[in-house]
This record gives sequence, C-alpha cells and structure tokens, in this order.
Amino acid sequence: MKRTSRQRQQPVQIGLPGLAIAEPVVSIVIPTKNEEKLLERCLMQFTAEIRQRFSLELIVSDGGSTDDTMGIATAYADSIATHEGAWRQTIAEGRNRGASLARANLLLFLNADTVLADVAQFLDRALQRFAVDEGLAAIATRVEVFPEERRISDRLFHAYFNRYVKICNAMGLGMGRGECQIVRRKAFEALRGYNPGMAAGEDFDLYRRLRSIGRIRFDHELLVYESPRRYRKYGYRHVYFDWIKNGFAVLLKHRSSDQVWEEVR
Repeated sequence: MKRTSRQRQQPVQIGLPGLAIAEPVVSIVIPTKNEEKLLERCLMQFTAEIRQRFSLELIVSDGGSTDDTMGIATAYADSIATHEGAWRQTIAEGRNRGASLARANLLLFLNADTVLADVAQFLDRALQRFAVDEGLAAIATRVEVFPEERRISDRLFHAYFNRYVKICNAMGLGMGRGECQIVRRKAFEALRGYNPGMAAGEDFDLYRRLRSIGRIRFDHELLVYESPRRYRKYGYRHVYFDWIKNGFAVLLKHRSSDQVWEEVR
C-alpha cells in the first residue's frame, strides 16, 4: 500500500501498486522539488531484489513539483508526502514530513541526485555498524561526483572535504553531508528531526545536535555519488563559501544565513 501525506492532514492510505514490505528495516527518505531529470536514477537503484533482501521502504517527500517528479515517484515509492501550503517548503521540512511516514528504525536520507556506489555492500555495512554499536546515533558517508562526470577539480575538492568531515567527527563536532545521512530513528525523533526553519545547513545542524545524545561516525567505506550540477553552475569557490557561511550561522546563531536555497536543475 502506498501512503500520501498532505499538508496539515494525517497520512491517507491509497491503493497504488508497489512492493509492500510488512516490517521495513530501513526507511529511505528522498526530498524532491522538480527532480524529473535525476529522481528515477536514484529510485531505480533500489531494485525489487534489493528491497526484499534488506526490507526497504521508499518514501518520496515532494515540495510542490510542477514537472513529472510526482509521476516518477508514484511508479517507485511506497509512500509519498506532498506539500500543499502556500509557502515554499524548506528541504528540512520535506525530510521531516517524509520521516513522519517512516516505519523502520533506521532512516536513510538521500538527495534526489544521489546514488550509492554499491547498494548491497553499502546497506550491509551500514546495518552491521548500527547493530553492533547501540550508542551510534548516525553515520556520515563519503561523497564523490558521478564517475562519468568527474573532473580533476571534483577529485581534489571532494578529497579535501571528505577528510574535513572525517576530522570534524573525530573531534566530536558532529558533521554529515545532506547528500546521504543515516540516522537511528529514536535519536532523530528525540531531537524532533531537522530544524524546519533552516533553508540551508540543516544537515550539519542535525548532526551537531545528534552528537549530544549519541556517537557520530564517518565511514570511508560508505560511498555515494552525487550530481555535479551545482558545482558546474556556481563553481567550487562559491559553493564552498555558501557552506562555510551557513555552517558558522548554524554554530553561532542556530540558524542558516541563507533564507532560500536556490534550486539547480
């Protein structure tokens, strides 16, 4: 059964075709907004075999798409959350709305332009780590650009930034990129999830707060690939400056510096 959540309403059961998992182990939450170009690639990686083997449920949380995002989501997702408010939904709100439909004890948040390097190995390792460490609240993963689109600048920047994320977690700061965040559900709910008022930096803010109630670990073996679309449009200098600016705003003011995070499609 596929469920749809509408603004200010309880989830509604609707009869849409899908692969039903009675008791999911992992809930995969994917926020979207006009993601017809890349969403199918993200969803297709979770084949019927993979979903059965790892007891996965797929949840798409849409922020008001006007393209074919919803059509693609309907073809693959078990649950769809929709935003119908007059205001522009933040990605934090979208993730929280999707998580509200989750049934599993482990939440895997992915961006719509993100794929796992090796789905089976990734899930095997992540599940094992949470199983053996009850104090583990969340895991941060390594992020690279799609191999077929990778340039030298991509290699250099991500080599640096992945190491930066690793060091931050080793120092106890709590850091994880929004492309992929793996969070124990009880820890997520204890903190009431992402700060819905943050247009940017909500990923760092969540891991910073999670650090107060559990361990955050960076796992170099858990690798995901992302689209380089934002880097191609703005360049690494501009993107990195935005990240740093929002990071300091989160640390010092507990809010993001950007009021709106511009879509790049």
